[in-house]
Amino acid sequence: MDIRISKQSEVPLRQQLAEQIVFHIATGKLQPGQALPSVRELARRLKIHHNTVSEAYQDLIRRMWLVGRRGSHVTVRALEASVPSRQACGLDDLINTLIRVAREQGHSLQSLRERVRDRLLAEPPDHILVVDTDAGLRRLLQEEIRAAVKCPVEACSRLELASNSGLGIGALAVAAHYAIGDVNSLLPRDRPALPLEFGAADEHVEMVRRRREPSVVAVISVSQGFLQTARSLLAPAVGRRHVVQEFLLPLPDPKALAAADVVFADSIAVREVKHRGLIPYRLITPASLSYLASALRPP
Repeated sequence: MDIRISKQSEVPLRQQLAEQIVFHIATGKLQPGQALPSVRELARRLKIHHNTVSEAYQDLIRRMWLVGRRGSHVTVRALEASVPSRQACGLDDLINTLIRVAREQGHSLQSLRERVRDRLLAEPPDHILVVDTDAGLRRLLQEEIRAAVKCPVEACSRLELASNSGLGIGALAVAAHYAIGDVNSLLPRDRPALPLEFGAADEHVEMVRRRREPSVVAVISVSQGFLQTARSLLAPAVGRRHVVQEFLLPLPDPKALAAADVVFADSIAVREVKHRGLIPYRLITPASLSYLASALRPP
């Protein structure tokens, strides 16, 4: 191991020694598992204080270039020991290794952050992100997408996405077709959100219109926006003959639907409510869900 130390240099002796050892490891002059001279032996050879050698060794042990064991020589860390094994490797271990290597190669943490973010944005999506201002509607969209697409589905509001653009990393964003412009303004241009088309309620409206006897029509949902839209759609068919009741989950009273003749329920309410006149309504069209599934498939 050819180490040359200059006592006239402004570079501290400890740093000169440590960086030359790193260079020898990087160029293959020091092999994984190879033992280094003892602290006192190397100090005597270089004619420097043994504490200087000890500090250099400890620095390289902390930086994971060397391995030190009590009662034995310091050795070059074996290749398989420098990277956590797949079995024992956690996300924090990978991040720590990345930060250490980047620093050793002279990269700033800021440049590392920007480059990692750019690479993550370029990666194919691994989950779906539902973006909508209505919390109940977000939950409803998540439910229907999860049932149709085998993929993790997360959700956030437009305000949350605007304040934290990192929510879009690794995501295929989706939004109601009428809100797609607002959502796309918060996303990278090369990764726009997919629009979700909502199904018409013509059959449900016609079902109410055909009822000859005065009826109580209940609408139940997890979304306040869903209830408001249903009220407007049903209004022409209801007229003064029928009565519409709206219920936001959870029901205030288990017997709240007892007087209802017909119950229109969203995809979540269908699973939670029992009623003889229960009629489901799925918000997202099958064609829209099919398109979403195809967008997730690798080319």
